Amino acid sequence: MSKPMHTSSYYAATANYDSDFPQLAGELTVDVCVIGGGFTGLSSALHLAERGYSVALLEGQRVGWGASGRNGGLVCTGQRKGQGELEEMLGEEDARRLWDYAEEAKATMRGLIDKHDIQCDYKPGILTCAYKKSHMPEIREDVAHMNGKYGYDAMRMVEKDELRQMLATDMYHGACLDTDAAHLHPLNYALGLAKACDQAGVKIFEGSPAQSLQSNTQGNVIRTEKGVIRANYVVVACNGYLGRLEPRMAPKIMPINNFMIATEPLGEEGARALIRDDVAIDATKFVVDYYRCSADHRLLFGGGENYSSKFPSDIKSFVRKYMLDVFPQLKDAKIDYGWGGTLAITLNRMPAFGRLENNIFYAQGFSGQGVLLTTMAGKVIAEAVSGTAERFDVFARIPTPSFPGGTLLRYPGLVAGMLYYSMLDKLGK
Repeated sequence: MSKPMHTSSYYAATANYDSDFPQLAGELTVDVCVIGGGFTGLSSALHLAERGYSVALLEGQRVGWGASGRNGGLVCTGQRKGQGELEEMLGEEDARRLWDYAEEAKATMRGLIDKHDIQCDYKPGILTCAYKKSHMPEIREDVAHMNGKYGYDAMRMVEKDELRQMLATDMYHGACLDTDAAHLHPLNYALGLAKACDQAGVKIFEGSPAQSLQSNTQGNVIRTEKGVIRANYVVVACNGYLGRLEPRMAPKIMPINNFMIATEPLGEEGARALIRDDVAIDATKFVVDYYRCSADHRLLFGGGENYSSKFPSDIKSFVRKYMLDVFPQLKDAKIDYGWGGTLAITLNRMPAFGRLENNIFYAQGFSGQGVLLTTMAGKVIAEAVSGTAERFDVFARIPTPSFPGGTLLRYPGLVAGMLYYSMLDKLGK
C-alpha cells in the first residue's frame, strides 16, 4: 500500500511538516489502542500517554487526513446547542457542567498549543451573524442569557450599522461578537498534537485502517491489513469515517460533506477590507456559511453541503456561488484551492459519547462543533479509562437517539429535511 496523501487543500499546502509514521506490521500489545488520527484520537492518545499508559494509534490514511485537517477552523464557544436549550433538555446542573467543560476545552486547547509550541495561527474572535431579521431577537436573548446567568462577558451584540463597518457585506441584520472564541489552522493543530503524542511515546501508525474490532474475555483485538494490536482498552475516534467498523455506533451518526475554497492572496489591505478585525464569521443559515482570512491573507470560505458518498465534480464553482452571495466584490478573485470533507452529525446535534463492553470507549457526532469539543473529549476519555468517569458520564447521559431506520434508511429522511430547510434559507423565511 502506497503512502496515503492529504486532500489538495489550502491546509495541506501550508502544513508545518509532513507526518511520516509507519504502517502497522506484525503484532503489538498495548494498554490502549486508539482508532482514528483526528482531534479526538490524538487528544485521547496524548492524555493517556501523559497518564502513563502505553498507547498505539491507528490512522487509516494520514494524521489529520479527515475532518480534523479540512474544517473551517472555528473554535466556537459552548456546545452545539445553546445553554437555554441544554437547560431544558438536561436540567440546570448538567447544562452548567457542559458549559464549564466547554470553557475548560478552550483552556485545554490553548494550553496544548502553548506547551507544545504548536504553530497553528490561533487568533481570537468569532462573529455570528443574523442571516434573517427574525433571528435577531434570539441572538439578543442568547447574549443576555450568557452575560447574565453565566457571567460570560466576552460576548456582545453588534447592531447592523456597526457590523457593516466590521464586515464588507450587506447580507446580515446584526451579529453577536464573541472575543473569547477563536479560529486556527486545523491541520497544523492536528499535526502539532501528533508530534506531541510521538514525543510522549505514543506509537502512531498511518496507512493502517482498522479492519475489525473483536472483544473477548482476554481483551480486545484490532486487526489491520498487515498487523494486529491487542489492548485492554480501545478508543474509537473515527467520527464520519466510522464506516462498518462498529455497527452499534453507526446508527447514532450521519456522515455529511462540507466544502471549502481558498482565494488567491488578497494582501493584508484587501483582507482587512473584507473582515476588518481578522475574526472568523458564521451565519445563522440552516446550511451555514463560515469564513475567515488565512495568515497569508486569503479568504477561506465554507459553504454548501451534500449528503451522498460523492463530492461535487467542481468544488470551487460549487462553493464560489455562496462566497459571491456574501462578497460580490470578489467576482474576479481567483480560487486557488477547493476541497471537501466528511463530518458526522447526530439527530439532536449533541455529541454521542459512550462505552461498549470490554472497555471500548467512543466519542463521535460533534455536529460542526468538533474543533473545540474533540480536544476535551480526549481528555475526559483518558479520565474515564483511568477510572474517573464522572465527567465522561455527563456527556454519556446526553440523549443520543439513533436515526430512524438505522444506517439503511437514515439518508432519505435526512436529505428531505435538509432540502426543506435549505429552501427556507433561499426564501429568506
